[in-house]
Amino acid sequence: MALRLRRLLVTGGAGFLGSAFVRQRLAADPEVLITVLDKLTYAGSEDNLAEVRRDSRLRFVQGDICDAAVVDKLAAEADGIVNFAAETHVDRSLLDAGAFVQTDVYGTYVLLEAVRKRRLARFLQVSTDEVYGHIKEGKSHETDPLLPRSPYAATKAAAEMLVRSYHASFNLPVVISRGANSYGPYQFPEKIVPLFITNALQDLPLPLYGKGAAVRDYIYVDDHVEAIARVLWKGESGEAYNIGGGNEVSGVQVADAVLSLCGKPGSLRHFVQDRPGHDYRYALETSRIRRLGWLAQTAFRDGLSLTVEWYRRHEDWWRRRKSSEFWDYYRRNYRGLPANAIPG
Repeated sequence: MALRLRRLLVTGGAGFLGSAFVRQRLAADPEVLITVLDKLTYAGSEDNLAEVRRDSRLRFVQGDICDAAVVDKLAAEADGIVNFAAETHVDRSLLDAGAFVQTDVYGTYVLLEAVRKRRLARFLQVSTDEVYGHIKEGKSHETDPLLPRSPYAATKAAAEMLVRSYHASFNLPVVISRGANSYGPYQFPEKIVPLFITNALQDLPLPLYGKGAAVRDYIYVDDHVEAIARVLWKGESGEAYNIGGGNEVSGVQVADAVLSLCGKPGSLRHFVQDRPGHDYRYALETSRIRRLGWLAQTAFRDGLSLTVEWYRRHEDWWRRRKSSEFWDYYRRNYRGLPANAIPG
């Protein structure tokens, strides 16, 4: 039986995935009341909630999940918490792992303590397929060991261990979602799909690690947040759920598809030095989430076409985010870029 969760605290709800969940829930459930708690780091913005900003059922609070006083106050007014708040980009975790440990691990601990104190009905930890590490063949099952190979993946795995420990030790009603690579509107342009789209629109090189052969399972954002909602309301306490789109695509294939949709030449592909500890394939076995009645609806090419069109129509949104700080990070991260890789 589905839980009754009318009042939700959505942490990280001004980020890419969190804001999509908020928009989707407000559209789908006329009775839901949502409080968004977001620190508004570089990747989060109230602009991502512009479509629902005037909805009386939405409240926005700027704050940090590591701030126990703020979290406890908001948890006292909620039935459940959905935790999207995290540092999420593998490349940045290789440059500054400490920020990931603080938010992804300690922040999760603070939230769990609030759930325990306030006896909330549900806590959902949004995790990632990257906790499984590289998988040469077959697919990752929820019962497989977690073998993270980047600081980002390690902090998400550590957060999962905390969540499971609070279920075992304190009987907290927790669930975990492990999602594949999401893409769609409002995604910060450091991630591969929006980076490739916006670079193509700027006639800039598309940087591909190594030979561009790393394979990811891609899932359109609307499909992903619908699956998270299923896990939140219908998932079995203490369990994890893989959420995959069934679209295994290499970096080169992503680049070629983006260039085709943008009407740009293949000469914009540019291979750069591979990143340390690069996982070359993720793939998820998804029978557990399908038993909850969910199935991805969007083929990769269709979702990518929708995404390219959104970035075409929202040039002001993404240009503001490709700021001087963004290009500073870009220079440090991508080694072997041509001289024309960065505008101006």
